[in-house]
Amino acid sequence: MNDSLLLHRYRCWIALKSVPGIGSRTFKLLIDRFGSPEKAAAASRSTLLGVKGMTRKAADDVLATVGDGRFPGTVLREADLVIRRGYRLITLTDAEYPGLLDEIHDPPPFLYALGSETAFAPAVAVVGSRNPTQYGLSMARRLGADLAAAGFVVVSGMAAGIDAAAHRGALSAGGKTVAVLGSGLGVIYPARNKSLYHDIAESGCVLSEQRVLEPPQSYHFPARNRIISGMTLGTVVVEAARKSGSLITAYLAAEQGREVFAVPGSIDSARSIGAHGLLKQGARLVEGVDDILEEFSYRSDWVGKTRLSASEAYTCPGCDAKAGLTEAETGVYYLLEPYPAHIDDIANRAGMDTAALLAILLKLELAGLVVQAPGKFFMSTGDK
Repeated sequence: MNDSLLLHRYRCWIALKSVPGIGSRTFKLLIDRFGSPEKAAAASRSTLLGVKGMTRKAADDVLATVGDGRFPGTVLREADLVIRRGYRLITLTDAEYPGLLDEIHDPPPFLYALGSETAFAPAVAVVGSRNPTQYGLSMARRLGADLAAAGFVVVSGMAAGIDAAAHRGALSAGGKTVAVLGSGLGVIYPARNKSLYHDIAESGCVLSEQRVLEPPQSYHFPARNRIISGMTLGTVVVEAARKSGSLITAYLAAEQGREVFAVPGSIDSARSIGAHGLLKQGARLVEGVDDILEEFSYRSDWVGKTRLSASEAYTCPGCDAKAGLTEAETGVYYLLEPYPAHIDDIANRAGMDTAALLAILLKLELAGLVVQAPGKFFMSTGDK
């Protein structure tokens, strides 16, 4: 399709979405009935009114906005932005549109996309806290890598914390990962994930339902979450507080008939309360990727796709540094857990003087094997 035809097509889809009263559900019904925005706009007013949810005003607006080819300026500028920036629209009628997403009650009419054309299935979502523990980060990276190595597309929201770790894990295994944003593609949020955004786009895809320059708004994220859960076979929650957007994704997954998984954490960690709540409600407990793969053993589209073994797929930060540790340093390292422990407790368990222990902990911290928290608390990165 040449650029002028593509531009016109984009204008039609964007224009129909801009019509007041045409939500995602009504848009889907129009496409199911007519096949495209252009054909919907070519229908008679009475035929349009035969579509469930259509009002007289909405029908008139469809005919006026899409039918006569005189698109509003906002539509023209938006379609031009998509072309100029090298984005594309993946519409409900495109073969590339995620098949599972098309099955939900209110699928987005189209998705703005940056990245190579890709198969979005089979896919699993990995989501969690924006302020995770080192244990949570380690589990997210490991699951992202192992799922990617098994041939799954890893889907998340590119938020700081667990989301970013899952994306990076998938990338480290040479796999595919997809980020679904709560802002437009032209507004990278959070800004510190700019390099991750481009890394994902280079080998996978970045998606958004929002206009190109739409800033992140609180009400965009629940809508974004329905896409994450809707385009995947299941959602894995690594860490989540009692009130967390990750729990919204999990509940949406359950409503959509998808699997829900949760990684257990410390009973003393507030960041694990949400995940533990999901487990109490029947979510599948995940200790490793095998717990997820077992649930999807019926899927023939990923069996045999494993590119790497789990141990090869996951490259843990600081692994090379372990080889250069002394016996005393190794002993201290393996005393630590991915949860904070006070220096006095560590000294008692190690049977060491506090000053000598601090010197060892400093070396481990510089090697990326240990993290220090305020108040002289130390924890391992969890990559043992």
